[in-house]
Amino acid sequence: MVEKVSTEVNGRILSIEYGKLARQASGSVLVSYGDTLVLVTAVSDKKKRKEGDFLPLTVDYQEMNYAAGKIPGGFFKREGRPSEKETLTSRFIDRPIRPLFPDGYRFETQIIATVLSVDQENEPDTLAIIGASAALEVSNIPFEGPLAGVRIGRVDGRLVCNPTNSQMEESDLNLLVAGTRGAVVMVEGKADMLSEDDVLEAIWYGQESLQPILAIQEELKGLSGKPKIECKGEEIEPDFKERVEDIAREKVEEAIRIPVKLDRYQRFDEIVQDTTDALLPEYEGREGEIERLIEALKARMVRQMYVSEKKRIDGRAFTDIRPITCEVGILPRTHGSALFTRGETQVMVATTLGTSSDEKKIESLFGDNYKTFMLHYNFPPYSVGEAKFLRGPSRREIGHGVLAERALGSVLPSNDDFPYTIRVVSEVLESNGSSSMATVCGGALSLMDAGVPIKTPVGGIAMGLIKEGEEVIILSDILGDEDHLGDMDFKVTGTRDGITAFQMDIKIEGITKDILEKALYQAKEGRLYILDKMEATIAKPRESLSSYAPRIVTIEINPDKIRDIIGPGGKVIRQIVEKTGVKIDVEDSGKVSIVSVDSAASDSALNMIQDICQEAQIGEVYMGQVKKITNFGAFVEILPKVDGLVHISQLSNERVRDVRDVLNEGDEVLVKVIDIDEAGRIKLSRKEALGMDIKE
Repeated sequence: MVEKVSTEVNGRILSIEYGKLARQASGSVLVSYGDTLVLVTAVSDKKKRKEGDFLPLTVDYQEMNYAAGKIPGGFFKREGRPSEKETLTSRFIDRPIRPLFPDGYRFETQIIATVLSVDQENEPDTLAIIGASAALEVSNIPFEGPLAGVRIGRVDGRLVCNPTNSQMEESDLNLLVAGTRGAVVMVEGKADMLSEDDVLEAIWYGQESLQPILAIQEELKGLSGKPKIECKGEEIEPDFKERVEDIAREKVEEAIRIPVKLDRYQRFDEIVQDTTDALLPEYEGREGEIERLIEALKARMVRQMYVSEKKRIDGRAFTDIRPITCEVGILPRTHGSALFTRGETQVMVATTLGTSSDEKKIESLFGDNYKTFMLHYNFPPYSVGEAKFLRGPSRREIGHGVLAERALGSVLPSNDDFPYTIRVVSEVLESNGSSSMATVCGGALSLMDAGVPIKTPVGGIAMGLIKEGEEVIILSDILGDEDHLGDMDFKVTGTRDGITAFQMDIKIEGITKDILEKALYQAKEGRLYILDKMEATIAKPRESLSSYAPRIVTIEINPDKIRDIIGPGGKVIRQIVEKTGVKIDVEDSGKVSIVSVDSAASDSALNMIQDICQEAQIGEVYMGQVKKITNFGAFVEILPKVDGLVHISQLSNERVRDVRDVLNEGDEVLVKVIDIDEAGRIKLSRKEALGMDIKE
């Protein structure tokens, strides 16, 4: 039986339909909003995995080109590897739903969201989040939902839920909020240097706005929901648990106070091995359970230490920032570089400047566009002391790179003011918490070292949370362990004037508005401290670019002159390039960019192009050459490939019976432009030019 539920969101109907498509999946729904349709399926294996102690969940979001009436490019003419947008959306779906599966759930589960139709105004990503939750709700898969996601924009100071793409072009906020009935569970977005109060208001507006969408999911579950499969957590007999903890407790108590990450991790490896060796004769084959019990003991003891002793693993106070050092110009041949170190987290960031030919073309369901700023984040295994195969960028690396890219994008100059393509690459050299925020800081330093005229520096900080009963502890500049063992990971970036980007994942319910407000303002204090450290190294962009960076000179010419610059078969532009060594980009609009690391070469090429593109000006005097004689006058070339007519009446102050009595072909003659008609025909006068200065 087909069931359909709907609600109104921002004046448009959002509906969820079950029972018509993909009926062999464990759960499947079609979510529609305007003419944008997303099919989301959830499938779970029937047999529980025996190995592993993690949730075996995969999420894939895919945009089909036919959804926008397009045929894919490339040789194969079919969809290829996931785009950046698809990868990010897969993460957006995964992050909020993963904590809502019950502990001990070990059935291989896959969620696939497929965009079937897109109407150019309504984004499908939030529909995919809603569909994932709804598909799980109606399935037999245990899930502690429902969950919904909405996008919040701010147009003319007014918050808008699920704004259209047209509205988003005018918005100074792009915020994705995912939440349940009682809590916000994920936040992701960027802002144009908004205040903490503005961001907090938008988050809570999003939480309120998604309530009707949760209601229709509950309605659909009541109509079509299947009985959930039984899910039992791992049962460990109390005696075995007590034996493990008795052996490990004192050692764990000592290990959690070791401030150096690798030393601490090594000690925990030894504790696991010692405990396993002690119990192996009696409990052979239960090595994995022993390790998990010790990890759980560690988590309890760390959290208790924070609550009772008010002490962190590395000895800092809750609001303290780890020691920071900043260096710039560390790579001699790059256009800009920086080394940012905060505690045991270190990133090296390089900036490269390119031309319009280096822009990244992005093909999407909403049309093709070009990207002039890219930030790529690399997380090699040595940064955490591991040895692994190097592969392509992971979803995490792509996500962290885009977060840092958003953070810095708000302070970049416009392409008209700074006509460069900018690529920033962050190499994480060490990691113990918040390498993405270190990338933001290092990225800002590197951009300033490159001479990119950013509006103001940007800093970033990761915040954490420990909540035990009524006790709430907010942590500034969290370590990796604090992220893993805590209840919140909240990354905030911004300038002295406001927030530029943020990302938050909450693992528990009960995060109140007051807690988020405190976290935002504590993050601001930390951000300002970090900006002080950065600005002590370099406070503003360098006045000039690196000697190895290209110089770009741009001019606007009459589009009709483009063919003259190019020449037959590209002959003219090729001669300019060969003579000067520059690179020349010519756009259909008439914008010409000259690129070279040699300013003298750029000037030479610019003069050549200006000579070719000169246009006659009324009232100016030129020394021209007679090209053709007629009975009624002479045609005179005053500029390259630009000629005009000197009528016989304009040859002299006296009457002229024959043009050849005054001029012959090949003669040089001084003439004045007296008129240019609508067709572009130039009228010249010899008699008015006599005694006047020549146009240089």
